[in-house]
Amino acid sequence: MSQYYEPPTLNDMGLSLGKRTRLHRLLYEHGPGNGKMLVLPIDQGLEHGPADFFANPDGKFPAFQYQLARDGGYSAIALHIGLAAKYHEQYAGEVPLILKINGKTNIPPDAEAFSPLTASVEDAVRLGADAVGYTLFVGSPMQDEDIAQLAEVRSECDLLGIPLIVWAYPRGEAVERKGGRDSFYAIDYAARVAQELGADVVKVNFPEIDPKRDKDAPEPYSALEITAQEALRQIVQSTGKTFVLVSGGSRTGDQELLQKAQAAMAAGATGLIFGRNMWQRTMDDALKLTGRIKEIMLSY
Repeated sequence: MSQYYEPPTLNDMGLSLGKRTRLHRLLYEHGPGNGKMLVLPIDQGLEHGPADFFANPDGKFPAFQYQLARDGGYSAIALHIGLAAKYHEQYAGEVPLILKINGKTNIPPDAEAFSPLTASVEDAVRLGADAVGYTLFVGSPMQDEDIAQLAEVRSECDLLGIPLIVWAYPRGEAVERKGGRDSFYAIDYAARVAQELGADVVKVNFPEIDPKRDKDAPEPYSALEITAQEALRQIVQSTGKTFVLVSGGSRTGDQELLQKAQAAMAAGATGLIFGRNMWQRTMDDALKLTGRIKEIMLSY
């Protein structure tokens, strides 16, 4: 590790009092604690439609995820304004809220990806949220408009003292021609962009190492021989003084998910954001798996 890199802490991020207070709640007062964050997202209903809920019919109802977040001791639940307005009141104070304020359906092709605003930073404050979530598509033909929209959101977050969490997603035909959205190159670039644009926390996917596709990436990525975990370590360092959440992605088996959790924490991530891998299971299974994941997180 370079002498110039230190994992970020609340003390050295230059945060306003409002941002620092809210992040302290997420990192120390809820969830695993000890500076770790475990988030349960349920933004997939907008992003993917109802299809994801067929694996567990109970998961179609936000009350299921809220109970899982409360009983499992998650740091926060992340969802869109319609669900927050209708379901959060019952759990206010028990389950911290991350309000996603932009989004899109998956009907248009990803090559044209752009998520317009669906709510405001003021909505997040009004609903008692501890952070705002924003999806940024790095590499999309619409990224100029996306970056300009994010800049306005970041300014409002700074004004109102609420942390900004950026879902940093590589997208677009140009990305696919250079190794693909899950390549080390693409995720590393997206993570760095999130830091450059003022994110307090960045959400990234776990990189996939595919030598055949990686040859299409720009240098030096095209010539690297690297493991996925080392690639993730490099990605974490690319975010500098920005906390990193690693996504669980699509549903996997228990052991594979636990291995991903351990690899993410060993790479220096601040926390995990596991959605479908949790609420596509029964409540009992999800709670047991949550407990095992939290044990892993607290061992780092």
